Amino acid sequence: MSESKFTVPTEMIDLPSKGLLYAKENPLSSGEVEMKYMTAKEEDILTNINLLRQGLAIEKMLKSLIKSPIEYESMSLGDRNGLLIAARILAYGKDYTFKYRNPNTSEEEQVTIDLQDLKYKEVDFTKFENKNEFSFVLPHSKTEVTFKVLTVGDDKKIDEEIKGVKKSLGQDQGLLSTRLKHQITSVNGDLSIKTIRDFIDGGYLLSRDSIELRKYISQVTPDIDTAVQFTLKDGTEIKTDMPMGAEFFFPGSGL
Repeated sequence: MSESKFTVPTEMIDLPSKGLLYAKENPLSSGEVEMKYMTAKEEDILTNINLLRQGLAIEKMLKSLIKSPIEYESMSLGDRNGLLIAARILAYGKDYTFKYRNPNTSEEEQVTIDLQDLKYKEVDFTKFENKNEFSFVLPHSKTEVTFKVLTVGDDKKIDEEIKGVKKSLGQDQGLLSTRLKHQITSVNGDLSIKTIRDFIDGGYLLSRDSIELRKYISQVTPDIDTAVQFTLKDGTEIKTDMPMGAEFFFPGSGL
């Protein structure tokens, strides 16, 4: 089969984790991922009604853009977020315009921000040892736990578990506790999934310990900081998380 005479440009994108969350044999440990510029093929993915209804369009689009031989499911959510922002910049440029309602006038205003101004979170990389595992002693119960930074695969399992409980029992399962069940990897050295779930479901994880654990998890989780600042027409200064609706990946589409 003859080679295609067409080529699509690519860029090497630095990961928020610098690759330090992954074992050295994992291609993600290089700290960068090769990604191609978006084409009409990816725009078709983004506008596929079935994929949009299933909430799969953006993930499928991103996997189509990645050229490096990585296991997508093993990527941390923060690294995935970094690639999403990079994909948007490569596709449509650095300027992102969205609507924001002025809290003083109730008027909807157009705001434009520079996506290149977004920075990766500052984390203490001395705690990273090329593995996705961290330890923490709960300050009040003195229980020692280990945990991992959630991956794309973990996020899917959490979503499936919550949907499964709602379907079978007709009730919602707490997102907070479900995330911790998938994030904590041991309790006092016990790696058993049953022990971890009993610790959380049995009421042994104190609320004040849970708060401190989640704070620490946030501190060591590499990600891109999507907090933005802008000034509205009446001079009101706004600091908020950047909205990422359908227009983010298809500006002007009317989706």
